[in-house]
Amino acid sequence: MAPRPLYVASGVEDQWADPKGEFLSCVAASPAYELFGKEGVHAEVLPPLDQPVMGGIGYHVRSGGHGLLAYDWKQYLDFADMHF
Repeated sequence: MAPRPLYVASGVEDQWADPKGEFLSCVAASPAYELFGKEGVHAEVLPPLDQPVMGGIGYHVRSGGHGLLAYDWKQYLDFADMHF
């Protein structure tokens, strides 16, 4: 995947998706992005609810459960605007 832009999103109530684990995978992938001279994720601890972090890897955990909401789509499109 590296160094392509990657965005990961979680719903805080979707524990089957493991929001913390999803975030930690973004942190763990960051060194691979840095090998290519790109940014990884801009955080080392899980960001607060509804506070996205965006670099070469973007991530947010939002209020709610499984599924896509308008909030998610806004973050995806903002991230795409940063990279494309």
